[in-house]
Amino acid sequence: MVTLMAYPTVSINVVVCNEMKFLPELLESIALQTFRDFSVLIIDNGSTDGVEGYLREHYPEVTLLRNARNLGFSTAHNQGIRYAIEHWGDNLEDRFVLVTNPDTIFTPTFLEKLVGAARANPNVGSVGGKLMRAFGENLSDEVFKETVRSQRFDSTGLCAHKNCTFTDRGAGEMDTGQYNQDELVFGISGALVLYRAQALESARFEDEFFDKDFFLYKEDVDLAWRLQHLGWDALYVADAVAYHYRGMYCPEKVGLWQKITNRRNKSTVRSYYSTRNHWLLLKKNLRVVDLIFFGLWVITYEIGRVIYVLLFESTGRRAVLDACKLAPTILKKRFSTFARAKRKGAEVRRWFR
Repeated sequence: MVTLMAYPTVSINVVVCNEMKFLPELLESIALQTFRDFSVLIIDNGSTDGVEGYLREHYPEVTLLRNARNLGFSTAHNQGIRYAIEHWGDNLEDRFVLVTNPDTIFTPTFLEKLVGAARANPNVGSVGGKLMRAFGENLSDEVFKETVRSQRFDSTGLCAHKNCTFTDRGAGEMDTGQYNQDELVFGISGALVLYRAQALESARFEDEFFDKDFFLYKEDVDLAWRLQHLGWDALYVADAVAYHYRGMYCPEKVGLWQKITNRRNKSTVRSYYSTRNHWLLLKKNLRVVDLIFFGLWVITYEIGRVIYVLLFESTGRRAVLDACKLAPTILKKRFSTFARAKRKGAEVRRWFR
């Protein structure tokens, strides 16, 4: 890692909350990057696992922002993005923020490939690579720790479906060369995504980039959808390879029973935010005219979702009520986005398949 007089081209932003079992491997992979014009910013959400001492001893060049408590993915990353933009000032051209989870590992050319692709495609607001699954054993033990870098896909971009659900493209598939071409996608998973600073600034609402009302889960889908409205493309770059442990995992292509089984295996916290934020997502981004084209899929799915969460999930009623309580705030953000929208509905709807 290098320290430059001017704030570097790329700000690598990592939000942690007691993630020391993953962080050393991520930082080691960052240190090996062939692209060197970057800084690393870690936003700590109230960790108690010694992250500050570890960074002071092993990575003193890394900047650490500490929160007294867990403020969630969205708010913490907003802090990091604002920190970078304030250091860049008005000159946001050729500036990028790499948002990454702590449980990722980069290959040495990962950042070089992403930045190169972004520079070659000025209308691209977000760029992602071939994110593969990593599996680990004894991750907290330096002696017996073992990491398996698999050939199974974690994400090659976000897919939007006609019922307005979203999945990680290719998740669960083995790599047989089916995603070896660079191509535009609906969006990029928030687990590891390079954003153009100008695109983030265009999507800004007051002091937010990610929606802080989401707290965690689906905030990356919301930002991807907003960037589509605002005229920015998302690009998948096949040669940019990284690995992701991903605690919560579901293949992209599963049947109804498997989906139900997966929901039952989720924690109550995840189920609550996943359900509530799904409805916030629709309120913010779904055009009324969209219902003409795939309203049948949306309405059918939502009726089934409401019935299921109210009958079988302890947090279902609270999720419904809280989604209603947040409606005025969410609608205000919706109006802000559509007042600046540059794409017509049909241009965005083409991603919903």
